[in-house]
Amino acid sequence: MNQPRIPASIEVAPKQAIESADLPGLFPPGTRVYITDVGSDPSPTLVRAARRVRELGYEPVPHFASRRLTTRTALDERVRATVAEAGVTDILVIGGGLERPAGAFTSTMEVLETGIFDANGITDIGIAGHPEGSPDFNEQVALEALRLKKNFGERTGARMRIVTQFGFDGERFARWANGLRDNGIDMPVHLGVAGPAKVTTLIKFAAMCGVGNSLSFFKRNTRSIATLATSHSPESVVGPIERAWHDNPTGAIRQIHVFPFGGIKKAAEWLDQRGSWDIKTSLYPHVQSNGH
Repeated sequence: MNQPRIPASIEVAPKQAIESADLPGLFPPGTRVYITDVGSDPSPTLVRAARRVRELGYEPVPHFASRRLTTRTALDERVRATVAEAGVTDILVIGGGLERPAGAFTSTMEVLETGIFDANGITDIGIAGHPEGSPDFNEQVALEALRLKKNFGERTGARMRIVTQFGFDGERFARWANGLRDNGIDMPVHLGVAGPAKVTTLIKFAAMCGVGNSLSFFKRNTRSIATLATSHSPESVVGPIERAWHDNPTGAIRQIHVFPFGGIKKAAEWLDQRGSWDIKTSLYPHVQSNGH
């Protein structure tokens, strides 16, 4: 009997969510679909994106980029609108880059502590994880931030999970996730993986997103210059993650989160073919493996 495949979520840009003709029926019903916020889309666009994702039968998970939020009032209005118009109960709150905050908030914790999400019925909250570290802070600072967010979930009843940046060293990602409990952090982890894409595309996005260590690993394992013209299969990354998930089914790793740099259609076809979107495991991915 074949072993089960690790379940997956995916993300889309707001414009894709609103306009893509490929989106209807492309993912299994109930799939978590994250909606990115890079600071270029106004709040009504982000709300419309969440609404269409909901209408198509998926679970919208809008991003809230803390340092890109302008005011507490703007945050409150956007949360209220996504809940009212798209039935959102699940979100991802991240730092959002920027050396200088655009407005009222300097960190994810400041946004969480407003109480706005809880007041509007948000029950599930994803937060960022950095298996390779971050150029903005050291490992101890990152671990302490995760502990604070874990404590926030315990105080408020919010179901917290860690959703990581993508990378190319699956073994390292799995070790990082399974080592969190040794540091007093027992939140479920969704490990980021780049979907099928041209190698040159992946190198471009890796450089933009600051995943330098993983980029170096990827280049060392790219056999020749000729490979740069080909497409990269994510299986070399997912394989070690999936094995770690099989070896410790009650551990931190609960699923993968796919960054579809080569397009949502190509990513969906790959996930479907490999069995991660088998209807039995993906209809309710937030319940699967006892892990939100």
